[in-house]
Amino acid sequence: MPKLIRLKKKFYQQNTFKLAKALLGKFLIRKIGKKILMGKIVEVEAYYGFQDKASHASRGKTERNKIMFGHPGVAYIYMIYGMYYCLNIITEEKNFPAAILIRALEPLDCHPEHSRRVAICKNYGSAMLTMTRGATNGPGKLCRALKIDKKLNGENLITSKKLYLAQNPKIKIKNSQITSAERIGIDYAGKYKHKPWRFYIKDNKYISKK
Repeated sequence: MPKLIRLKKKFYQQNTFKLAKALLGKFLIRKIGKKILMGKIVEVEAYYGFQDKASHASRGKTERNKIMFGHPGVAYIYMIYGMYYCLNIITEEKNFPAAILIRALEPLDCHPEHSRRVAICKNYGSAMLTMTRGATNGPGKLCRALKIDKKLNGENLITSKKLYLAQNPKIKIKNSQITSAERIGIDYAGKYKHKPWRFYIKDNKYISKK
């Protein structure tokens, strides 16, 4: 396992789109008791402001989306299709709704008893890659794999002992390694459907869609 350093408050206080790119290559860590599930972030989507028709905040503040109007570095978790949870990270200043959806992780480590079911494992050769591929290449899949649900909605990623982000200082993702594309599943968003606000690591095997 790489030596990881937890991300602090200052990291989350970046412009949404800079932060979206900065998240690539960082590690999402879920602690459950003494167990740790984790993966490297390889794909994200940005949602920005009241005018973004793809954002939950486009119709104003509601009980569901009120966390989007809070401080950066907080987890916003909601359910889609009545069965999948999605993890977002709140960005920007208080009262300006913006968030980044974590779309895909590269599996890295696991406890042996979880290796086949959860598939967050060390990548030891092609057999292991075949087994793990597909377990975290989507927002709902990664939440299921890391046991992230609505109980963690509002969790402060800066201070939480259950859910947080970290970095390996030796891993640097350059702009030349990042691809931008249209977001997925937002045909209802008018011109905002075409905003290139999805970012992913070029040629990574674990992204949800090229």
